[in-house]
Amino acid sequence: MKINIQISGIILLLLVISCAKPSPTTVQTNAKANSTEVTLTEEQFKMINLQVGKLENRNISVSIRANGVLDVPPQNLVTISAPIGGFVKHTELLQGMKVKKGHLLVTLEHQDYIQLQQDYLDNKSQLEFLELDYQRQQELAKENVNAAKALQQAKSNYFSTKAKVQGLNAKLRLINIDTDLLERGTISSTINLYSPIEGFITQVNINIGTHVNPADMMLRIVDSEHLHAEAQVFEKDISKLKVGQKVRLTLSNETQERMASVYLIGREMTPERTIRVHCHLTQEDHSLIPGSYFNATIETSTQYVKCLPEKAIVSFDGKEYVFNVINESKREYEMIEITTGQSSDGFKEVKFFKNGSEGSTFVVNGAYDLLSFLKNTDE
Repeated sequence: MKINIQISGIILLLLVISCAKPSPTTVQTNAKANSTEVTLTEEQFKMINLQVGKLENRNISVSIRANGVLDVPPQNLVTISAPIGGFVKHTELLQGMKVKKGHLLVTLEHQDYIQLQQDYLDNKSQLEFLELDYQRQQELAKENVNAAKALQQAKSNYFSTKAKVQGLNAKLRLINIDTDLLERGTISSTINLYSPIEGFITQVNINIGTHVNPADMMLRIVDSEHLHAEAQVFEKDISKLKVGQKVRLTLSNETQERMASVYLIGREMTPERTIRVHCHLTQEDHSLIPGSYFNATIETSTQYVKCLPEKAIVSFDGKEYVFNVINESKREYEMIEITTGQSSDGFKEVKFFKNGSEGSTFVVNGAYDLLSFLKNTDE
């Protein structure tokens, strides 16, 4: 019986010890669940480098959002075709290669080139004879030796052949055949085509042995030295546009902004209800590629408004908020909803405070850290 009492005492003692053992330590939060208020510890305050400030009156640009592509003017885009059909005998061009003005692009070969040169030489030789005959008939006519019909016939033959020679001469110049060399007896079965501008090869549709016709595009050359930005602006914003307005654009593969200005405003509406706005870049960049997409902001006017730094404003659940300083010494802050307007140079217009706190002090650096502390506590 004594043993049972001892055992019971030991069990009772173990139960008491078990009940007295502290539970696992819980993490102390710095905000209440589902609250808009947050209190920072000293360590958290130092970690996020929190800074505060007040509303500022600043000039904010009223702007239009647009997008578009980089393009080149028509005179900087050249399509190379064959003036007269032929077979490609020589070319060394690849896409991306740079060519200078006058650079040899393609050598073509065809028997028609030979026939064209022969026709020129034949008519050129005949022209000399007809010119002498015409002059002789004129002299005879002055002396009333020959009939008027003979003079008219000689005149007709001379001027008709002269027109043929001039036409053949123009055709030969078109395919870069030197008539001076030709008249000295040099007949060629090939013609050379040269680059009319300096630029980059963007398209090659030929190879050795390809037969090309005058309607075929063999090569395309782009001079990207004077790129411009073609922005598409929606119909509702057309009335706000003016020539000379500043444009800030960002390419799809870049984060840095480039400056431009509105140069021309289109006068034709697209099926998407937009118009084309032609913008000139402030600083040329030869590394840019035509066809690159960009997002643009066209500054239409400026307004003197109340604003806060953009990093002071946080977004959550489709709404925008700032953190109001409740007690700076105790590091207490409250998240309040706001309505914003235009933004410019790192600042955003603040139009409306839900609880009317315009004169308060706000967190201007570390707002997203406060949002993180607050929402993690809610979870």
